[in-house]
Amino acid sequence: MPLITFTDDDFRGIDHQQDDPIVITVELKNYAVKKALFDQGNSVDILYWMTYQKVQLPTTAMVPYDEPIYGFSREKVSTRGYIDLHTVFRDGTQTKTIPIRFLVVDAPTSYNVLLSRPSFNTLGIIVSTTYLAMKFPSPSGEILTIHSDQRLVRECYMGSLRL
Repeated sequence: MPLITFTDDDFRGIDHQQDDPIVITVELKNYAVKKALFDQGNSVDILYWMTYQKVQLPTTAMVPYDEPIYGFSREKVSTRGYIDLHTVFRDGTQTKTIPIRFLVVDAPTSYNVLLSRPSFNTLGIIVSTTYLAMKFPSPSGEILTIHSDQRLVRECYMGSLRL
């Protein structure tokens, strides 16, 4: 694994003491899907039902799965199924595409996608919440850097849902 480090040049936030989440845009099925939240505490990658519909994925592409999951406060969340999708992460012209198994969840949210430990491990990602950035090796061995989009973070706080 190549050496991955963060320097002051990687910092693009307003304040080193901030507590904002890392929110980016990913590509699914040739759609740029904004408001993908990186959640290091979650053990499943989630695609929200509203996003599934907006990306125009056929219902037949999803494998049925109707076991509920339970959230942070033990609230029961309905699931519809799961789907395997190639997901593109972009740093300028450089990309890395990985397969992700998304659990499709029918729940209200400010985000479109929730990415978690399974996709982190597949990417080989190192996340810095201090720098609001993540780094991972490209297929060619270069280190790609993706910064959180603070505009998307503000949209999530305001509760708007757009692709």
